Amino acid sequence: MLKRVSAKRHSQARFLVVGAICYVITVCINFALKWTVLEGKPTSALLIATTIASIISYQLNKKWTFSSRGNHRSIIEIMLFALVTIGGIIINSVPLYISRYALGFEYPQYSLVFQEIADFISGPVIGTAAAMVFRWAAMDLIVFKASQHNHDK
Repeated sequence: MLKRVSAKRHSQARFLVVGAICYVITVCINFALKWTVLEGKPTSALLIATTIASIISYQLNKKWTFSSRGNHRSIIEIMLFALVTIGGIIINSVPLYISRYALGFEYPQYSLVFQEIADFISGPVIGTAAAMVFRWAAMDLIVFKASQHNHDK
């Protein structure tokens, strides 16, 4: 049992490292898009950035975090990952959408600095934290589910 708890913590640590890498990728792409070609469309910029980072996340998690797990055929695993990713992207985007459009935290009603701070806190901070919890649970329980054989080890 102690070995299983240690393995779970090891996987969680790797998941957090992958998440940190993908977080940096998301933030960089998000701001690059938001301040250039998608100016005035922060939710679209975040959706695109999160999608790109999610593709990278799948590769890193499959090869490193959950390398000893997953008993699905590749196409089923990819489809499950895609569904989890879509759920995570929606969860990640909802706080930004609420901040910008429901609460109206946008320029010129508020200063540009306030808008950018609100965007950052709602999307890359709150949204990413909520999506991270969802993704860990879904990947651990559904996408890269440990086989019964792995539990017995």
